[in-house]
Amino acid sequence: MKRRKFISNSALTGAAAITGAKLNAEKLKQNLPSDAHTFNLKYAPHFGMFKHSAGDDLLDQLQFMSDAGFTAMEDNGMTNRTVEMQDKIGNKMAALGMEMGVFVVFFGEGLHWKKSMATGNPEFKQLFIKACHNAVEVAKRVNAKWMTVVPGFFDRSLAMGYQTSHVIDFLRAGAEIFEPHGLVMVLEPLSDTPELFLRHSDQTYMICKAVNSPSCKILYDIYHMQRNEGQLIKNIDACWDEVGYIQIGDNPGRNEPTSGEINYKNVFSHIHGKGFDGILGMEHGNAFDGAEGELKLINAYKEVDNFLG
Repeated sequence: MKRRKFISNSALTGAAAITGAKLNAEKLKQNLPSDAHTFNLKYAPHFGMFKHSAGDDLLDQLQFMSDAGFTAMEDNGMTNRTVEMQDKIGNKMAALGMEMGVFVVFFGEGLHWKKSMATGNPEFKQLFIKACHNAVEVAKRVNAKWMTVVPGFFDRSLAMGYQTSHVIDFLRAGAEIFEPHGLVMVLEPLSDTPELFLRHSDQTYMICKAVNSPSCKILYDIYHMQRNEGQLIKNIDACWDEVGYIQIGDNPGRNEPTSGEINYKNVFSHIHGKGFDGILGMEHGNAFDGAEGELKLINAYKEVDNFLG
């Protein structure tokens, strides 16, 4: 191909790409609420939450989140994405001025919860240490600070004191890896099954105090804690100095605020009043289907956030 024709074709291709990008951006904006909103707190959606509005492309979904007013994003499965995709996500978020929320530290194939810290198993401990080193590299690519850690199931063959000491031992090993990098593992008490070792805020608070590291804090998931213990504001206050990250979900149903029984206007107002400047992960589903349901989700957050002033 002659040089002049090559340059001409390249220019046309470049112009088409720019035009396509502009058209795609306009298409995304058509699905946004009509009025822009600046949120008072850093609510973080996850991939898939706006797929009907933004499509399947992850970078388009990030763009849509940002255009909708969200300044953070979390992705539990980040460690399972390719290095190339992690780099793309990190670069896109940096360009949009978005913060990265949690991703999960998986240690073991399948349901990693069953590879429990409570057992004290040396093989499991080595898997966890390896996973922590890998998490450091992932965090660098996506500019992350927080990683979710779940200790796993009970070991019914051991007394509770021994199980707790094993969990603390595992977590101290993890903290030694994360501390030099300024990274924080956040422990999440869950309500999915009674077999889980970590289920309550006071228990998680005690373990964080015992680990005694800035790299080991609480992930206070409002949905799980409403199911396990209730009295949300009282318990948030009681463990506040160890809370590093918050997640959201209404109960029942585990969908957006206003879809269930939790008074999120009061809860968010309380958190905002305490000066919380961290991320609140939107770890829940959508109460309504399709693009219309995604718009309702955004409007639900606007409704509860407007209460903050």
